[in-house]
Formats: sequence, C-alpha cells, structure tokens
Amino acid sequence: MAKEKLKMIESPCVACCKLDEHKVCVGCYRHINEIVDWNRRSEAELAAIMQQVAARKIQYQQQDLTQLATSAITQAEWQAAKQASKRSPD
Repeated sequence: MAKEKLKMIESPCVACCKLDEHKVCVGCYRHINEIVDWNRRSEAELAAIMQQVAARKIQYQQQDLTQLATSAITQAEWQAAKQASKRSPD
C-alpha cells in the first residue's frame, strides 16, 4: 500500500471559528467555503488561499475588530457551504 502524500501547507485554523457578515472567519481569515473543503484542495489552491488569508489578515487588523459583528459557524452554514463545494467544479 502506497503512502498517502501529506499536504505541506497546514490549515491556518486557530480554533476560534467566528464568521463576520461576509462569512470570513476572524480567527483564521478564511472564507467559510475555504474552510469546509480545505482538505480537498490542491497544494496550488492552498497556496493561493494562504495568499488571500495574508491579505485579509492585514485588512482586518486595520479595523477595530471589537466593533465587528461575528457569530459562530452554525450547522446550517456549514452544510450549505459543503453543498456548494460539491457543486463547484474541482
């Protein structure tokens, strides 16, 4: 049995899942769609997401996050994002 190739890019998750109004997590700065199918992405896709994460982080750090309305990811949001990712072309 061949060994499965391990992903070199680790998830930026910090176990603080709170989404803003744009469905971006203010803990890891990923959009919910990037969170739910992280493990299905290619290395190139993960690298592109990490570039977006870096840009979002800078943008969010320039804001007063204490005034930002956030909510925990709900089961319904998670399921909707999972369904959307299944419909998206790979």
